[in-house]
Order: sequence, then C-alpha cells, then structure tokens
Amino acid sequence: MPANIRDVALASGVHVSTVSRTFSAPHLVNPETRSRVLATAESLGYRPNRAARALITGRTGNIGLIVADIANPFFPPLIKAAESHARQRDYHVFVADSNEDPLVEEELVQALAKQVDGIVLCSPRMANSSIEQLAHEVPLVVVNRLVSGLPAVVMDVAQGARLAVEHLAALGHRDLVLLGGPRSSWTNREIRRAVGSSARSYGLNLQILGPNAPTEHGGIAAAEQVRRSGATAVLAYNDLMAIGLLEGLHTLGLEVPGQISVVGIDDIAMSRLTRPKLTTVANPTAAAGRAAVDMLLQHGDDRRTTAQVTLQTALVSRDSTGPGPYFAANSPNAALTVAAPVASLVKE
Repeated sequence: MPANIRDVALASGVHVSTVSRTFSAPHLVNPETRSRVLATAESLGYRPNRAARALITGRTGNIGLIVADIANPFFPPLIKAAESHARQRDYHVFVADSNEDPLVEEELVQALAKQVDGIVLCSPRMANSSIEQLAHEVPLVVVNRLVSGLPAVVMDVAQGARLAVEHLAALGHRDLVLLGGPRSSWTNREIRRAVGSSARSYGLNLQILGPNAPTEHGGIAAAEQVRRSGATAVLAYNDLMAIGLLEGLHTLGLEVPGQISVVGIDDIAMSRLTRPKLTTVANPTAAAGRAAVDMLLQHGDDRRTTAQVTLQTALVSRDSTGPGPYFAANSPNAALTVAAPVASLVKE
C-alpha cells in the first residue's frame, strides 16, 4: 500500500499538520524540519495529492511563465532555472510563448489566471496599463520591465550598454551605430537611453537604426544600412541581431573587426560559436529566473510585495571588436580596455 501523510509524519517524528505545511506552505516550516520531512517522503515514495491540496489551500501548485519568443536562445536558460527552482518548492511551471505579440500576451495571462497561483511575465510587450489591469486577476512578477506597484526582476542592460560604449571608445571608434530592437521593448528603451548618454560623454557620433526585428533576420536586413552609415562600430539590441549582422556584413564584403566592430547583448551560447566570436554583454538570465520564482511565491503568500531586484551585467570581450580609426595604444582611453573592473569586463 502506498505511503500516506501519517506514515511520513510518524517516520519524521512530526505532526501530520507539519507534513501538510511542508508541501503546501514550505516557507512556514523550519528549514531543518522541512528537509527531514522531504527526505522521509522521498524514501517512503510519498507524493501529496495535488488536487486535494488545492481544495484545502486554494493553491494550485502551478506557476505560469510567459516569454516573448521561446525560439530566442536568451529565454531557455531563464526557463530552465525557473523550472528547477520552482520544482524545489514543489511547484510546476507552465510555459507559454507570446510570439512578441502584446494581444497574445494578454490572452495568455487571462487563460492561465485560473490555472496557476501566479505568472512571471518575461520581457512583456504589453503596455504598462494592461499589465497593471491584469495584476488584479492574478499575482504577477515582471522580468525586464518596471511597472508601478508590481514586483520586478531587471537585468541592468543600461549598465551593460555603457560598458559596451566605453569599450568601443577605448578602441578608437568615434562613429557608432545602435541597432535598435522592438519599439515596445522596455529593454530597448533602456539601451537607447544609456547609449545616447554614454556616446555624448565620449564625444562619439551616434546613429540609431530601428526598430528592428530582434532576430538573425533582423540583423541581416540591417547590414546594408549599417554599411551606408559609415560607422566603424555597432552595438546591437541582442546577440541574435548581432549574429545576423555578422552574416550580412560578410555578404557585403566587410571584415569584422578589421573594418567594423560588432557588439551584442545577452551572451547566448551561439555568441561563442560565431566567427569571429562575438563580443557581448552577459545577462544573468538563470539568476533572473530563480529570483522571479522566489518573488512570485512571496507575492502570492498574502504578503504582496512591490520589491524590485536589479541584477548586474558584464561585458565579455571576444574577437568581433578591434581597433578603430582613432586607436592609439599609448592614449589614456586605450587603458580602459584593461583597467575596467574585473566584475564588469571579462576577457575570453
């Protein structure tokens, strides 16, 4: 006969209610006791009846996770980390893809609302007003967007963009193109703001091309515009666009980094496999997934939070950036490439 909750309580030396709380509200149980109960349950092969637990607690034990584009390699590490972290808390994760469409995004939130205890919105394309309205239907945590009154986990892409501009300025580039992403992207706005400010600080000539599709095809399509701009350096909205741009520039006969330097943002696995290997801004996507799950479970435990967590980014210097027309090895700016803090600049 399968083990039941009383068997687990007896073997663990705790009350039945403690076993129940371990699975329904683990944050209320002493960590040592929780670990002992979980280990005992595992050894006895006990699995709580989720449907019965939902009736008692009013909780489903499920979390929704909606991403802008599941085909974008930026999202899988975040999804995997969130799923693993939720599983440790005895939650399951339902993943959905909005395909960069704000209307689909809204429909998905409404469809999931009654099936989950809360939803993590990753890089949402909806207007803030729509997100605020949906938050009345289900607890929400937003990743890479700041919405008034809602908990959020943001990766500091503005810091990363500033590091990228500093890197290119130190290499002697004065004419810079920013290859922008989707118009509705909060990340895109943060990058534009940071790049504009940094370019002025370093006296660079900045051209902004976009909005563009945040895909390889978007980068390929922008290559001719980049060539006509006369710029010697490009910062792309994400790595996919940068990788597409590398292909497009190669087709046009432009050498990277000999004639033009390219920087991406995200540090997806593909960025280490391109030729040349892509210089990029690394985003802590796995850490964001774990933090969002923690925040959502806290948010849904009748302890509503509006906390905001900011995760730091870092520039990873590889082979797609090189000296520009005004590079001087003995200039003060040249030292920036080696004098930057270790936490901000990684050489590969």
